[in-house]
Amino acid sequence: MWFAGIDWADQHHDVVVIDEAGRKVAQLRVEHTPEGLNRLITFLRELAPLEQIACILETNRGLLITALLEAGCILYPVNPKTVDRKRSASGAKTDLIDAYLLAKHGRSELADLRRLEPDSPTIAELKALTRDQDSLIQSQTRLVNRLSACLKAYYPVALQLFTKLHQRSALVFLQTYPTPQAAMSASLVEIEATLKKGGHTTPTQVASKIFATLHQPHLQADSITTRTKARLTLALIEQLLPLVKQLAEYDKAITDLFLTHADHSTFASLPGAGKRLAPRLLAEWGDDRQRYDEAASIAALAGTSPVPYESGNYARVHQRFACIKPLRNAFYQFAWQSTQQEAWAREYYDRKRKEGKSHSMAIRALANVWVRIVFAMWRQRQSYQRNTFEAARHLHARRAA
Repeated sequence: MWFAGIDWADQHHDVVVIDEAGRKVAQLRVEHTPEGLNRLITFLRELAPLEQIACILETNRGLLITALLEAGCILYPVNPKTVDRKRSASGAKTDLIDAYLLAKHGRSELADLRRLEPDSPTIAELKALTRDQDSLIQSQTRLVNRLSACLKAYYPVALQLFTKLHQRSALVFLQTYPTPQAAMSASLVEIEATLKKGGHTTPTQVASKIFATLHQPHLQADSITTRTKARLTLALIEQLLPLVKQLAEYDKAITDLFLTHADHSTFASLPGAGKRLAPRLLAEWGDDRQRYDEAASIAALAGTSPVPYESGNYARVHQRFACIKPLRNAFYQFAWQSTQQEAWAREYYDRKRKEGKSHSMAIRALANVWVRIVFAMWRQRQSYQRNTFEAARHLHARRAA
């Protein structure tokens, strides 16, 4: 068996190959180009058949990974902190040293490493779409926060008119009436027409409330602040409107793709998951039934299981930070949403809070319970049934007693 440590970078990749005895037999640096990646694959093939070479890397996605998988290479991704822990006392660090340390780690810990198996095409696309949408949602949140702060400075009454600033109807209204003076001069019919233009579902009813609120006493800024902040408001809205449209299109693409997957009914049945969280849970969980031996494996990946720490007489547990962040975020959000629909979930959360746990700790504990439930559902390809779960919970309680 041969062990190839590959230290990747944006512009080039360094490779060090060692044999079973730990001797370095070859090294190479290639550019991150089609020619460079072809040279890397040829280099490995000339050393030994690819099925006899274990490639250890610090990433599990990207063009380098795609090229190596298509060539038939056996890949083992590891946590980037792995190399830091194996660095010598001198602290010396180069790309070649890192590649060598990766190869050494593969040689000594291969039995504990998990081979990279690519996701199915549907899961890969769903994962890319949901993660990209999350990035766009973060951009939207930043812009909405800036818009809210801007309105507080000169147009605070606008924050009373709409519960959600990122709704298209709210943005169209503010774009049409960027100052409180412009809004106050509009008639009830004009406000209703503006809401209709923005796609509001109940324009007549809301227009009356907006008109009444605008003509009540409220704070107003001086003319200079109003002119300058109104310009910023329009600039922010110009960025938000296309972003809101793109997010809606992402929702449709994600939903359409999610419904084509055989496991969609399992995740869609989770109480509180909804159209946003169910596809994310499926995308991050995957559909490879051989990937997880037990629920504890995915609980570790989701960051819901605690990490014990003991030293002498000192013992405690702490949050798991080494995990898949998108999976953790999806489970945390879902766990909280489930407390709004499932009585047992709310009772569990409340019990943890009474025990002195913080909100995040209680949600993490509840998410850990949900991981075990979803794992059983997923393995059996079943949807969530409240009665089935309640019966199993009561049976477990009697056995524990």
